[in-house]
Amino acid sequence: MPVTQLTSPPLRDAHDAPVLELSGITKRFNGVHALNGVRLSIRPGEVMALIGENGAGKSTLVKTLTGIHRADAGSILLDGKEVSFNSPQEAMAAGITAVHQETVMFDELSVAENIYVGRHPTRGAARRIDWATIEAEAERLFARLEVALPVRARVRDLSVAQRHFVEIARALSQDARVVVMDEPTAALSQREIRELYRIIDQLKAAGTAVIFISHKFDEIYQVADCYTVLRDGQFVAEGRLADIREPELVALMVGRAVHQAYPKAEVEIGAPLLEVQGLCHPTEFQDVSFSLRRGEILGFYGLVGAGRSEVMQALFGLTANVRGSVKLEGRACAFRAPRDAIAHGLAYVPEDRQQHGAHLSLPIQYNISLPILSKFGFFTRARAEAQLARRFAEQLELKAHHLKQQVAELSGGNQQKVVLGKWLATDPKVIILDEPTKGIDIGSKAAVHRFISELVARGLSVILVSSELPEVLGLSDRVVVMRQGRVVREFARIDATPETVVAAASGVELEAA
Repeated sequence: MPVTQLTSPPLRDAHDAPVLELSGITKRFNGVHALNGVRLSIRPGEVMALIGENGAGKSTLVKTLTGIHRADAGSILLDGKEVSFNSPQEAMAAGITAVHQETVMFDELSVAENIYVGRHPTRGAARRIDWATIEAEAERLFARLEVALPVRARVRDLSVAQRHFVEIARALSQDARVVVMDEPTAALSQREIRELYRIIDQLKAAGTAVIFISHKFDEIYQVADCYTVLRDGQFVAEGRLADIREPELVALMVGRAVHQAYPKAEVEIGAPLLEVQGLCHPTEFQDVSFSLRRGEILGFYGLVGAGRSEVMQALFGLTANVRGSVKLEGRACAFRAPRDAIAHGLAYVPEDRQQHGAHLSLPIQYNISLPILSKFGFFTRARAEAQLARRFAEQLELKAHHLKQQVAELSGGNQQKVVLGKWLATDPKVIILDEPTKGIDIGSKAAVHRFISELVARGLSVILVSSELPEVLGLSDRVVVMRQGRVVREFARIDATPETVVAAASGVELEAA
């Protein structure tokens, strides 16, 4: 499919002047362009989808817009006046704020304190903090959002969705003109996502401009009015979403047409390799039993709180007080710690790559070699690490300036690829992939899906835990469905349909029985 770049901005009402315009934004790190001549324009009450693969420059652009980075060249116009921010505080004072996928707050402070932190209203000559006003204003903000949230609650006790609502309330308290939402639905339930959509509609109605970043095209088409596409740090296209189909948008984003079909290698499935029987935990799951065969992809699906991740963590030796039996290649195993699981040939790629998957401050090559350092000789270690990292970087299509680049400097999708490479370097027999494509773009997803298919073709067995039903159905040979900590159904590939799997996960069949 040919990729057509739009060289003129989308048609809008002439009287509707942009609230925010970026022109020629350029940012370099160590001489390498992260952004090169990027432009963007958004009007009041408009939701713009900022679209691009991991590494396209979205995060750098947001950090430049919100005062974390300063552009090397280009201009930012707010209400037609050029502005420059030296800090996030200056950006927020001007009316530009961001709601990030992973919120940064003071966990020990209350909801109201977090909303007004650094700018507490005071009273009297002694300028004492006016707590009554802070709490009353916080309650007013949540009433405006139609969200029931106790303003004295500690942020540490809130759900991910509630933390997002606190950030949105903080933005409203500063009369935000532009709100950036960076993957805001990544860890939300369907009910919480619907609540967020409602709040976005409220922001639009109030004339607030929203820049919405998501890798989920169903979300983009549901909430956004227009789009701007970045690729490799450069502006590619912009337009109205009503005027473009999803395949065309994908082609603009990745520079090529991407097959939506999931690659499924024809692999002869062998005898049972891993057998789990009666796995129990006092609070997380009960009587979980399943088997995994050689060369098989076994999908695990369930709604939020079903217990899928908890089972995998227990299987990998991360959880205490677990009962049940585990056999690998017919021999009983006891994984009391991750080192026991690794020694027997299990690997676990966790859902939270930043907290549990990678050492962000270490270079790529050190991360990939970390689980197998004992296998390297002292004098050959540096060369062996570099060769190992290069091999997996090529296989996983990792985008990085060099292998000594810190993992923290990579995009989310490329961080995930480093974590995958790290565990594949252990040469496992079984690899557990817990939400392996969460928060990564469609191009990176396709690379991960191809690689999973290649793994089983080479004889590896895979347990795939995913909240994305098309991913589970497209890649799995069998699907295990969990609900409320128990296995409720198991489907062969031919019998697994969206309707039957979702019905089992939600308990519809059980209630009708």
